[in-house]
Amino acid sequence: MGRAFVYVILGGGVAAGYAALEFTRKGVSPGELCIISEEPVAPYERPALSKGFLLPESPARLPSFHTCVGANEERLTPKWYKEHGIELVLGTRVKSVDVRRKKLLTATGETISYKILLIATGARALKLEEFGVDGSEAENVCYLRDLADANGLVNVMQSCSSGNAVVIGGGYIGMECAASLAINKINVTLVFPEVHCMARLFTPKIANYYEEYYQSKGVKFVKGTVLTSFEFDSSGKVTAVNLRDGSQLPADLVVVGIGIRPNTSLFEGQLTLEKGGIKVNGKMQTSNDSVYAVGDVAAFPVKLFGETRRLEHVDSARKSAKHAVAAIMEPKKSGEFDYLPFFYSRVFGLSWQFYGDNVGEAVHFGDYLSGTFGAYWISKGHLVGSFLEGGTKEEYEAIAKATSLKPPVEDLAELGQQGLNFALTISKKPQPALPIEVSHSTSGLVLEKPMYAWYAAAGVVLAASIAGFAYWYGRRRRRW
Repeated sequence: MGRAFVYVILGGGVAAGYAALEFTRKGVSPGELCIISEEPVAPYERPALSKGFLLPESPARLPSFHTCVGANEERLTPKWYKEHGIELVLGTRVKSVDVRRKKLLTATGETISYKILLIATGARALKLEEFGVDGSEAENVCYLRDLADANGLVNVMQSCSSGNAVVIGGGYIGMECAASLAINKINVTLVFPEVHCMARLFTPKIANYYEEYYQSKGVKFVKGTVLTSFEFDSSGKVTAVNLRDGSQLPADLVVVGIGIRPNTSLFEGQLTLEKGGIKVNGKMQTSNDSVYAVGDVAAFPVKLFGETRRLEHVDSARKSAKHAVAAIMEPKKSGEFDYLPFFYSRVFGLSWQFYGDNVGEAVHFGDYLSGTFGAYWISKGHLVGSFLEGGTKEEYEAIAKATSLKPPVEDLAELGQQGLNFALTISKKPQPALPIEVSHSTSGLVLEKPMYAWYAAAGVVLAASIAGFAYWYGRRRRRW
């Protein structure tokens, strides 16, 4: 028993939905495209699970957050897929893939063949057992990666109103879940081994602001230690967590957010792997020219930094999916994927955005009391990363553009004094071919544009003028 499609998307997360929309825009015909997903529902916006889905009032529920509403695009309900002739194979696990023969085998024994495969398998949540701690199967120990996890977490939350929750992990999931639990009037303690929250991105100064804000909302922090074991009651529910520092915390609910691992196992030994994911080129094409990979599972070249990276964020999933489909459907028109790394989060009344890379020296700016502040990262004399909390739409767009331009910076103190004005000025400054050099004695910020483009343009104009004159002169001589 088997079916055949021209295009198969393996995975039903965010990237799958955005890829499907792009396929229809590029002219895929009804019956040519299939999406295979282990989840029983059509692709949806995963960030909603740690934000709107957990709110006590007017919580987000499907179909309101099916893709692609996260980018203000169409909302792709199951009806939409049917209307566009896209086959949804839901609740189905693929047990093996043969990329040489272009075939997939499902757990039910069905064979699905393809001409082009788009891998959007995403990643799975790391489990406690992988770190030597048992207890993940307890009904009040929760992870948050898919809709089933979110429903389970909501059920436990509702059963322990005003109870105690312990959140393990100080990254994205830990911080966003802690905020949602506090809004639900649950007592929250956040436990992580690092010296401050969001250690992969935040500087100590930025982290301190958010930790103090969370504490004002009743969230407690236990830093520099890890979970070692659970205490259980007679029914198998967790009643307390034991930490390496010897302390014990009462727990009616435990949320675990200790990282993710890309789902690459189906392709090990068949495709080239790198950075923990599947290596692709600027077209999102793998080492097999009939297979593409996008989203969390893809390790792709980031042109801005000249190296291959694997990025775990919804924005990367959306944009890499659209780019891959363009490369598949219109290979001669599509260029290399030129992506500016972007991360964001919204918790309580806070909202921050980050662009680029957090390497080099951080320069802080802004007013922490007013809630509008940020940081720039300077590496090898250039701006490579920008962070902003509490900005306007214009300000967020400005730091994004400034980061993408990588302007040179010489005086870090001056940069800190200019703060947001530096990004606003850079973003509004036209980028003409004419040379621009600004170097004032009162400022160490130097912006330079090479003159090569001006020389080239002048040369073209001069050559065209000479050729035109020669042609005119030749015709005059023939007439004479």
